[in-house]
Amino acid sequence: MKYKVGDNVKVIAGDQKGSSGKIIKIFKSKNKALVEGINMVKKHNKPNANNPKGGIVEKESPIHISNISHVTKDGDATRTGYKIEDGKKVRISTKTKELI
Repeated sequence: MKYKVGDNVKVIAGDQKGSSGKIIKIFKSKNKALVEGINMVKKHNKPNANNPKGGIVEKESPIHISNISHVTKDGDATRTGYKIEDGKKVRISTKTKELI
């Protein structure tokens, strides 16, 4: 998996194309990621003890990882490469060669 929680990513395909955000959670088995402020859906909640009125809540929905890409410091989408540095495997941007 190229992505980790906390990575800044940009949406490269779909309705939200061009918007960017930070990864909140990753679902490895489904190959999906939850990105902050991306793919918002409305969820209808029944009234309960915590929320006596119920209502409609907007929350993020997972997006497939094939539709996101890492972001460089300039805000451009980039692919991810790997390099061995001091005996450790690190992720690098293929456009700018900087560490991710």
